[in-house]
Amino acid sequence: MSEKVYFADTRTGPEENLHDKLVWLMETAGIEKIVGSGDLTAVKTHFGERGGHAYVRPTFLRRIADRLKKCGALPFITDSCTLYPGERKEAVSALRCGIENGLAFAVVGAPLILCDGLRGHAARRIPIKGGILREVDIAEGILDADAMVVVSHFKGHELTGFGGAVKNLGMGCSSRWGKMEQHSSVAPRVSEEACTACRACLKACVHDAILMRGKAFIDPEKCVGCARCIGVCPERAIRIQWNESADTAMKKMAEYALGALYGKKGKALFINFIMQVSPDCDCYPHSDAPIVPDIGILCATDPVALDQASVDLVNRSPGLSGTALQSGHEPGGDKFRGVHPAIDWETTLIHGEKIGLGSRRYELVEL
Repeated sequence: MSEKVYFADTRTGPEENLHDKLVWLMETAGIEKIVGSGDLTAVKTHFGERGGHAYVRPTFLRRIADRLKKCGALPFITDSCTLYPGERKEAVSALRCGIENGLAFAVVGAPLILCDGLRGHAARRIPIKGGILREVDIAEGILDADAMVVVSHFKGHELTGFGGAVKNLGMGCSSRWGKMEQHSSVAPRVSEEACTACRACLKACVHDAILMRGKAFIDPEKCVGCARCIGVCPERAIRIQWNESADTAMKKMAEYALGALYGKKGKALFINFIMQVSPDCDCYPHSDAPIVPDIGILCATDPVALDQASVDLVNRSPGLSGTALQSGHEPGGDKFRGVHPAIDWETTLIHGEKIGLGSRRYELVEL
C-alpha cells in the first residue's frame, strides 16, 4: 500500500504565499486528527548553528505553531543537545543559539524547550524491535509530549548521504548517550596534551569509569558510553572515537527514529522543506551553496515515505554548477552520491522499512 505524500512547490502569487501553502499541506494531511485540544505538541526542528543560514526559517515555524494552536494544542519548539562540544552542547548555549537564529517566542509564537534537559541526559530507555538495538535512549521531552510535528530541512549529509525526517527523529530526538550509541561502539578517549586535570569529568561520571593518573583516563571496561564527560570538559580534551561505519550508523539511526515515535501512533506529522538544499549537515557553522534549485515543501504521516519522496524530487532536479556537486548534475542523476560518493544513502530507508518505521512506497499528491 502506498503512503500519501503531499507536495507544494515554491510558486506563489498575490493570492497565496508559501506560508499559506504550508498550512494547506498540514490541513490536507489531517492535522485536525493528529493533534487535539490540550495536546502538548513537540515541534521538533533544528535550531541551526551560529554562522549557518539554511535551517527552516522561523516564520514557517510560526505558522505551524499558530495552526496547532487553532486545534487547541499547546506547541513548543524543541531540539536536543549535540554530542560533540560546541555551540549547542547544553541547554543554555543551545537556546541562546536558537534565539540568535530567530527562534525567539516573539517570532515563533511558542516557547523553546530543550527536549533532553540541561546537559542532554534527561532521557529514558525505550524498548524497540530493531535489527541491531533492543532499546534506545530517547529525550524525555519527546516521550512526554502528546503529539509531535517533525519539521526538517532536507539536505545532504556527510555520514548518512542525506538528512531529513528520519535523521531529525533518530539523531535529533535522542539523548547525548543515544547519539554516542549511534556514532561509536567504544569509549571516548582523553587527549593528554589538552587535559589540565581539572577533574570536571571525574565529578560528572556516574559510572566510576574515569581515573586520575596525573591526567584523566577513561576505563573502557567501565564506560557505558553516556557521554556526560564530553559535555563538561572545558578544554574539549575528551574525544569521541567515531568508529562506527556509515552503514551501521544509518541502521541505528532508523532504529532510534522508531524509538522516538514510541507512544505516538497516529499522533505525528512530518514536514520536509526542500529549499536551500545544502550538501552537508546544518550542524556546521556555515551553509554551503545549494546543489539543486528550491523544490518545495512536503508533508506526510510516514517519515520513510516522506524522505523517499524528497530524495526522488531532489534527484529529478537539475544539479547546480559551481557547487559541491561533483556528478549527477543531469535530471535523474544521484545528487547525494554526487556529493558523498562513498555513502549508500538508501541504507536508512531500506532498514527503516524493514523494522516497520514506514514504507518506501508512496503516492505524491501535488496541491
